[in-house]
Amino acid sequence: MIDILEMTRELAIRLQSDQRYIKAQLAQSAADEDEQLQELIGKFETKRMELGSEMAKENRDNEKIQQLDSELREIYAEMMENKSMVAYKEAKGELDRLVKYMVAILTATARGEDPYSVTEPGCGGSCSSCAGCH
Repeated sequence: MIDILEMTRELAIRLQSDQRYIKAQLAQSAADEDEQLQELIGKFETKRMELGSEMAKENRDNEKIQQLDSELREIYAEMMENKSMVAYKEAKGELDRLVKYMVAILTATARGEDPYSVTEPGCGGSCSSCAGCH
């Protein structure tokens, strides 16, 4: 008799050979190696720390806070438009949807439902738990 946890591990190994997983890993590597993107991420983190530091001051300069916030938003927008980041977000979204579907099948089956009756989950309307639209 095959242990169900061992079967789960086998499924996990198969997941890592799925094209969506491979695509996400390659996109992450490309993003990690993209010097322009990494520079933007560094600028973003530095600006975020500056903003946090300014906001923590007892005598805050609201104009400076607004300026830092504006700069932070500009850097963020530039980061999100970077081709490596766009490719990563897309690939990660595809992988996340696959895993969400897998979990939905397991969850429904654990409740006694037919695993073949489970359809791919769509938008639940709550953006707080969403990995992003596709």
